[in-house]
Amino acid sequence: MNWQISTVVVGIDGSESSRRAAEHAVAMARHWNASLKLVTVVRTPEGWWGIGGAPPSPEALSSALIEGQQQILAEFEQDLDLEGIEYETVEELGDPVSRLIAVCETSEADMLVIGRRGAGLAERVILGSTADRLAHDAPCPVLVIP
Repeated sequence: MNWQISTVVVGIDGSESSRRAAEHAVAMARHWNASLKLVTVVRTPEGWWGIGGAPPSPEALSSALIEGQQQILAEFEQDLDLEGIEYETVEELGDPVSRLIAVCETSEADMLVIGRRGAGLAERVILGSTADRLAHDAPCPVLVIP
């Protein structure tokens, strides 16, 4: 089998686990001379804003989400050794699983690298682990970094 990796996608959210995933993805991209996509996905708030609370204006919410994504991406770009690697940053809004799958599909990714994050029991029961869902549904092999 002659497997060549030409595109690596890594999901980042600012956590230490995603930082380790990004470091592994950079090493893979460097080893295979592959392109790298650094993807951050922000889940938009849903549901009730609380008693007496009002949701922010769409403009304020959009601005805050974009600013948060750009800050995460800028920190990762600064901290990772990306010299000599062809890379792109991608900002997405929505469900992290479906957005990462979409990026993998459109970029014809050969590998998706993600961090394993410690979600609470209630979140795992209700939503399922992002890593678990991606391992089952991604269109390419998934490397989960502890």
